[in-house]
Amino acid sequence: MINYSIILIGYMGVGKSYIGRKLSKEFMIDFFDLDSYIESYEKKSISDIFFERGEIYFRNIENKYLESILDKNIKYVISTGGGTPCYSNNIELIKNNKQLKSFYLKSSSNQLTNRLFYEKEKRPLISNINSKKDLNSFISKHLFERNVFYNQADYIIDIENKNTSEVISEIKEKLT
Repeated sequence: MINYSIILIGYMGVGKSYIGRKLSKEFMIDFFDLDSYIESYEKKSISDIFFERGEIYFRNIENKYLESILDKNIKYVISTGGGTPCYSNNIELIKNNKQLKSFYLKSSSNQLTNRLFYEKEKRPLISNINSKKDLNSFISKHLFERNVFYNQADYIIDIENKNTSEVISEIKEKLT
């Protein structure tokens, strides 16, 4: 059994949801994918929320739903959206929660470009970018802006050239 809940932060496409599900099974604790949680309560996809109400509305409800998960009196794993720590007071909520350990899953813009290019239709922030070069530029700029938030995590796990088992082992090592 672990002593802390876990929150995974990092850029979209880094594998937060996949790794989060694996960790929750491994530790036999609840798993919350923040985007899926929002979709289930709002009864709309993240893309539809962005399209119909805009990013500011989305960031406001994202903050509300993050708080509602953080307030649960259970052990859990949360995978956040790529922008979650960068808006509202979300990074402070994460850092100030003494029952929570945060992990930044870090990857290069090149690896993220290769992962995201063929699934960009499902990602509202990048769905209209048509070339790998433009996507890489967009991701590089975003990473530069967001790293100030991501780097406030308790632990930084570089996932470059690592398989899921290696990443999970590294996380488990940090928790012991």
